Amino acid sequence: MGLESAAAYAAKHAPHALLVAHGERVLYEAYDDGYDAQRPHALYSGTKSFWGIAALAAEREGLIDLDEPIAAKLPACANDARSGVTPRMLLQMIAGYGFGGLGNTVPTYERALDIMLKEAPGSTFTYGGIPLQVFGAYFARALAHRDLTPHAYLAQTILVPARVEIGTWRTLKDGAHPLPTGAALTARAWLAYGRFVMRHRDAYAEAFIGSKPNPRYGLCWWLGAAGAPNDCVYASGSGGQAMYLVPSADLVIVHFGASASFKHETFLKRYFD
Repeated sequence: MGLESAAAYAAKHAPHALLVAHGERVLYEAYDDGYDAQRPHALYSGTKSFWGIAALAAEREGLIDLDEPIAAKLPACANDARSGVTPRMLLQMIAGYGFGGLGNTVPTYERALDIMLKEAPGSTFTYGGIPLQVFGAYFARALAHRDLTPHAYLAQTILVPARVEIGTWRTLKDGAHPLPTGAALTARAWLAYGRFVMRHRDAYAEAFIGSKPNPRYGLCWWLGAAGAPNDCVYASGSGGQAMYLVPSADLVIVHFGASASFKHETFLKRYFD
């Protein structure tokens, strides 16, 4: 394995943090540009990786059904093409929504429910933030009888057991946190989340199954990368944010940075050459 080569590649692309852990042992930990083990870093779209896992936990509890029409809990979606959309489609980004809803344009739940589809449900993969906000509206309705928000459920069910502390989470104008982006964690906290998912990977196996329109994207996780073992999955955010899970190597890697030129495939090829 080429840990030194991968670290050298990362060092050329505006690095902020790199952690490599084999099982419970940290093999490598480095920080740059003012970051350290205590300073939270924005995950950007890496935030999405929480929601497929939380959705599967909620399905096991009987709180949601990933394959029921979202109109069962969102009547506003019952009388148009959205009546064929399921939570699974939303999380796989194949519900039919157009591109958008990323960064500072994430819509509130209310606004997301006003947005119509661009494609037939299940036909096309389009990456964006709108499907996650629609899922948030659906999930919030499903959790209302427990007096929980999606983020409170995530904390209670996943983050607390995983011993993951959120540094900050952006707030939208309606007072809610967004689902597709907005979380900031320390590198060690995101590593702890990765280790939790690795330990319980069998329970969350559906998160790592792609769709027909895009076999390389599961429930908010990217699946596979050239140069890496076949079971590699990863969370990804703009600027080079990444958390790679490689079960066959018992490996979790966290990368934070600020470079649009950082490439997952190149980093992983360097590591596994």
